[in-house]
Amino acid sequence: CLSLPTPPAQLPYVPQVSPMALLGKVTATTFALERPRCVFDGHADASDAVWLAVAFANASAAFRNPLSRADVPLYQQLPTARSYMTLETAATAYSCSAPSPAVLRVGSDTACRDQGRQDPCNGPLPSPGPYRVKFLLMGCGGPKAETRWSEPILLRRAASPSTIDPAPPRRGSAVVVIASILASLGAALATAVLGALGAKVWGSLCHQDLGTDTFIRRSYRTHHIPPAPPQPLPPGCGCSPPGLCHSAPQAPAPCQT
Repeated sequence: CLSLPTPPAQLPYVPQVSPMALLGKVTATTFALERPRCVFDGHADASDAVWLAVAFANASAAFRNPLSRADVPLYQQLPTARSYMTLETAATAYSCSAPSPAVLRVGSDTACRDQGRQDPCNGPLPSPGPYRVKFLLMGCGGPKAETRWSEPILLRRAASPSTIDPAPPRRGSAVVVIASILASLGAALATAVLGALGAKVWGSLCHQDLGTDTFIRRSYRTHHIPPAPPQPLPPGCGCSPPGLCHSAPQAPAPCQT
C-alpha cells in the first residue's frame, strides 16, 4: 500500500463520556466513552482501523499522530510519554449500519498491568487524571482522519482509610425529638390497650361473684322476716274472747259488766 503522507482530515465530532445513566460510568481507573457512529463514513476503507488516543489533559497538545501501526505509543509508556493509543477497531464497526454497543469502556483490561504485555491494550488508568481523548482513523499509509480532543475527564478518587469516620453519623436534634415522641406514644398506646383488656376481664369476674352473692343474700333474707312492730291499743276495752281485754304490756283483766 503506497500513499503520500497527507494531513488527516479534521472531523467535527467531540468525544464525550456517555450521557446515559450507567452504573460505574466513571470509576477510579475507568470511564465509559460514548461510541461514535457515522463519524468516519466517507473517509474509511474496509481495511482501515480506528484507534483511541488517550493523553493527560496537560499533554494532549504535545501528542503527535503516529505514521504507522508500528509507531503507536503503548499503554506501558503512559507514565513517561504521558499518552498512549488503544482500542484498535475495524472502521466498519463504527459505520451507521453496524450493530454495536453504545459505549466503550476505557481502562477495563487489567491484564495489561499484570502481565506486562507489549501489544496495544486497554489498561487501567493509573491516576485520576484528568485525561483527554480523541479518535484517529488510520490506513496503511498513516492517519487519514481524526476527531477533536474531548473535554478533560476526571476520574473518581479513592477514599483514604484515614478519612473514613468509623463512628456512625449522628442524627439531628429534630430526628431525636420525633423519635422520642413516637416511642412515648407507642408506650402509652400499649398501656391503654393492656389496661382496657385487664379492666374487661376483671369486670367479668366481678359480675360473676356479685351474682352469686346476691342470690345467696336474697335467699337468706326471704327466710328471716323481722317481726311486725306492736300495734297501738284501741280506745276503751273490747273483749275477744269474752271476758278478756287486750292490753300490752299489762296482764289481761276480766271484763266489767
